[in-house]
Amino acid sequence: MQIVFHTRQAHLADDFKDIATEKLQALGRFNVLLDRVEVEIIHEQNPKQGKQSHKVVLTAKGAGPLVRAEAQEFNDVAAFDDAVKSFELQLRKIHEKSKDHNRESIKNLGQ
Repeated sequence: MQIVFHTRQAHLADDFKDIATEKLQALGRFNVLLDRVEVEIIHEQNPKQGKQSHKVVLTAKGAGPLVRAEAQEFNDVAAFDDAVKSFELQLRKIHEKSKDHNRESIKNLGQ
């Protein structure tokens, strides 16, 4: 999985990319085909947006479905955590839908 970071009016901390890469690589356990995940970090310059001045948008592209999650918080890491939580729920839902539960009725088993 390729992870690409984009920033708008933002300066990332040194360890943010490492933390983000580690958390996104852990989502590979859902067996959903994701070729590329784009992480977009946006800082709002308006001082009235103080508690929601940092926005993170995650977009996954690939052979599988298009998955997108975004979150706004008071800093980059908190916004990223909320976005990853939403992203993970969407991937889990896709993974559960793709499972074969092998449901056969009793009527078909008796024949």
